[in-house]
Amino acid sequence: MPVALTAGETEEFEAPGPADFELPPAFEILGFGVTKPMLIVVAATLLIGITFYIAARRAAVVPGKGQFFVEGVYGFIRNGMVPDTIGREGAKYVPYLFTLFVFIAVLNISGIIPFVQYPATSRIAIPLGLAVISWIIFNYVGIKRQGLGGYFKNMMFPPGVPKAIYPLLAPLEFLSTVIIRPVTLTLRLTFNMFAGHLVLLLTILGGEFLLLHTQGIVGFAAGSVSLLFSIVLTLFEGFIQLLQAYVFTLLSAIYIGGALTHEH
Repeated sequence: MPVALTAGETEEFEAPGPADFELPPAFEILGFGVTKPMLIVVAATLLIGITFYIAARRAAVVPGKGQFFVEGVYGFIRNGMVPDTIGREGAKYVPYLFTLFVFIAVLNISGIIPFVQYPATSRIAIPLGLAVISWIIFNYVGIKRQGLGGYFKNMMFPPGVPKAIYPLLAPLEFLSTVIIRPVTLTLRLTFNMFAGHLVLLLTILGGEFLLLHTQGIVGFAAGSVSLLFSIVLTLFEGFIQLLQAYVFTLLSAIYIGGALTHEH
């Protein structure tokens, strides 16, 4: 997109793209490159662990701000999500779902934190790893509850369904549970974080380019609008980041609840 600067001179805006997510290693350890997403994951793990530890160690009948916040999020998962998705047996899965929600939320929010500004979950390996953990858990509890044969029988041949459609339904149910669920969990989170961050980059860098490399009132106005819009978009992106953490956790809870029942 060439933009006129002065007579006979142009400057071209390079729009952000997938290459902007491919960051070089920040440093190396024993020849192994440590990238920014890795550092974000480590920092998020330490931050969450320390926060939980402090909140639990200083627990009081009248909670302070930190304890109140942690207990509020925990209560949101325990009372607002688990009863409707897993039921009475859901208490034992609350710690995992709570940790999963907070971990994904922090990794997502890193995309709008100043000086970090990179959602670690935009790299597919991280959502995939979390999806695999949920996949292992809901298949394990299903097999433990129903037995290996009973789990796959109830999954592929649910009662109350005409037997004539079993040849079509059985492979679809198998693919849905064994392959499609972890794939959709992974792709939904990855693509949302990738697309949101890409749009933010476009509005911020585009606005900066228009302000610094164009002349005239039109360039100044367009650049100002773009930067102002990026602020609104950042707030909206923060909402989406929390929402995607909730959706990932909610679907994991639904899958666990479904695995514990005899009918799917």
